[in-house]
Amino acid sequence: MLKKLKFYLIGLVPGLLIVFFILNQKGTSCSYFPNDRVIAETLTKDFSYSEKFKKEMKTGQISEKQLKNNIIPNGKIDFDRSNAQKQPCPEYILIYPKSNPDYEIHYSKCKEKAEFISLKKLK
Repeated sequence: MLKKLKFYLIGLVPGLLIVFFILNQKGTSCSYFPNDRVIAETLTKDFSYSEKFKKEMKTGQISEKQLKNNIIPNGKIDFDRSNAQKQPCPEYILIYPKSNPDYEIHYSKCKEKAEFISLKKLK
């Protein structure tokens, strides 16, 4: 029995290390929580902005880079107020930061693009 366990561990440990390093290099993530999946899918889409959203970004001095690199990845989807079942483009409410939010973003996520509709400063 100990011999079988030893062979099992000899294969398991190097296998786990190899998989860990391969997945780390590709920048993949293994989070399957709904919030993380919606945000990851959103970040792969082409972004388009309504005129209202552009105006609110300018007023709040938020750049597109800041939106893509900071606000969206660190935000939280409010599924209670979102319409995730809407066809053909589900609509979501994202709040940023997750605790004690400063911003609320309303957007729709279609197959090819994410259209940002409104941006509200909460404080």
